[in-house]
Amino acid sequence: MTDRQWELLAPVIPRAVTGRPRVAGRQVVNGMVYTSRTGISWRDLPERYGPWQTVYTRFRRYAIGGMFPRALQLIQPGADAAGDIDLLVQIYSTIVRAHQHAAATG
Repeated sequence: MTDRQWELLAPVIPRAVTGRPRVAGRQVVNGMVYTSRTGISWRDLPERYGPWQTVYTRFRRYAIGGMFPRALQLIQPGADAAGDIDLLVQIYSTIVRAHQHAAATG
């Protein structure tokens, strides 16, 4: 993640108020991005991103807490205005169901 990307995302990342010292937010978010891009399991996450349990736990908390949609709403307008949005659609095909007649075979 570049400094500019982190600068845009940092205000949306929740901060802990109490408890033990945390792994840096940027490090953890980079771990989330790495896992998403490579498709590896959480347990195979390289140590440079922090303990895999920490990265996974924060990913779940962020997802449940709605952090990802808030980040998108914050970042998307500026990126769109700058022409930085390139649409890419991915479909995880194991969950896409089609009717038997969808194949359009004769």
